[in-house]
Amino acid sequence: MRLLLVLAALIATPAFAQERVRIPSPEGNGGAPIGTSTPQQPAFTVIVEPVAMMIAAFDADGDGKVTRAEFDAGLKHSFDAVDTRHQGWLGYIAYSDWQERWMGDRNTVPSPFEVDRDGDNKVTFAELAERFDLLFKRFDADKNGVLERKELVTIRPQATPGPDMGRGKKRRGRN
Repeated sequence: MRLLLVLAALIATPAFAQERVRIPSPEGNGGAPIGTSTPQQPAFTVIVEPVAMMIAAFDADGDGKVTRAEFDAGLKHSFDAVDTRHQGWLGYIAYSDWQERWMGDRNTVPSPFEVDRDGDNKVTFAELAERFDLLFKRFDADKNGVLERKELVTIRPQATPGPDMGRGKKRRGRN
């Protein structure tokens, strides 16, 4: 038994003898760890809808902008990549496969129920294009027919904890 304890101690010794590696921090961050904010720079959260990520990937020429032609070609390419039988439509399961492949998850929006306008349990490319036309118009904030990255992301400032944060009214029934 003692031999087992001695072997275990010898095996664990190199791990204890190692120095901890310090994660470098940027010079302008006052030595704070990466990912934390300083009083001069508030923390922000960048939010991107899955459909916006997909649309950003339609940028064929890499200029950081998605023209209407790139948008239409990208949408058609994404549809055709899943419509391997060339039927011109996707059933709801195939549509879920399309969502997972192009937007990262089977439960993203728009849902197949939202896209399938005639309720025949098939999503045609025309139905998909009609729904995505609305999305293009929604994202095109300056209405110039080109989607720029700044139109596809939402930047929200995070609430920084203040002295009164977390001190709400007492719950009912508690003293």
